[in-house]
Amino acid sequence: MPAKLLARLRQAVRLRHYSPRTEDVYVRWVIRFVKFHGMRHPSELGREDISRFLSSLAVQRNVGASTQNQALAALLFLYRHVLGSAVGWLNDMVHAKRSNRLPVVLSRAEVRSVLGWMPEGVPRLVATLLYGTGMRLLEGLELRVKDVDFAGHEILVRAGKGDRDRVTMLPDAMHGQLQRHLSAVQHQHEEDLGDGAGWVALPYALASKYPNAGREWGWQWVFPATRAYVDAVTGERRRHHLHETVVQRTFREAVRASAIAKRASCHTLRHSFATHLLETGYDIRTVQELLGHRDVRTTMIYTHVLKRGGLGVRSPMDSL
Repeated sequence: MPAKLLARLRQAVRLRHYSPRTEDVYVRWVIRFVKFHGMRHPSELGREDISRFLSSLAVQRNVGASTQNQALAALLFLYRHVLGSAVGWLNDMVHAKRSNRLPVVLSRAEVRSVLGWMPEGVPRLVATLLYGTGMRLLEGLELRVKDVDFAGHEILVRAGKGDRDRVTMLPDAMHGQLQRHLSAVQHQHEEDLGDGAGWVALPYALASKYPNAGREWGWQWVFPATRAYVDAVTGERRRHHLHETVVQRTFREAVRASAIAKRASCHTLRHSFATHLLETGYDIRTVQELLGHRDVRTTMIYTHVLKRGGLGVRSPMDSL
């Protein structure tokens, strides 16, 4: 695999301020594409080679339409912004048709059951916060202390999906347990400072503009990792935020223990949050803003989940 090509790809992604996760995904797809074609350089390949790769994903790997489109997006980015190919044949590449799937939603009783099966600790607190705020898992794990406003009863979600900021509520029922958690985190941070550590990664070039901000309490993660690491570039001893697999594993075990037959994940808590708000009577525009959807049509899917039975129609059997 040409190291220079991957370095140029990463540089192009960062230049456009895509998320680190998108960067890693694009790099992985380009590596798979090159390996599929016998380690040939992408500049030697073209439209037919991309189509053959995508077809193998659908036919041999049996991947879904969203995964196939993700691979196509990575390759189109490579050819457009890294290799500088003419966009004519690129524009003709056909995206896979995505199926319309209704989201999995837990009832209030099921949410209570799953959270009850999660042992006391940080993963349970994170899951509770996801249901109470409608945040995505990574949005919750990437919260900074300064973005939690207890007085205003709100949380500022920074650089969410699409690199957009938004405000969501902070449930009153969570004030006490979240404040106790932050008190423990602050004590841990003070110990880190005493050991010459206590640094945290900062977005963009803030570390250059504010050299000491990386050790300030307000910039620390709300849910820091249990172990510190040494940054290879700066030599700083930092803490990353808690890894998402820690919460996902605990949540999955709780779903299994609660004997709920639904295929629920941490993201199901976000779906349940939206559906339960609509059931309570909140208007769809409010729910759209809380979820951070760009288009209200994305939020409209939860109105279909609200319906009971066949499109909400009462069966004649029920009147016998």
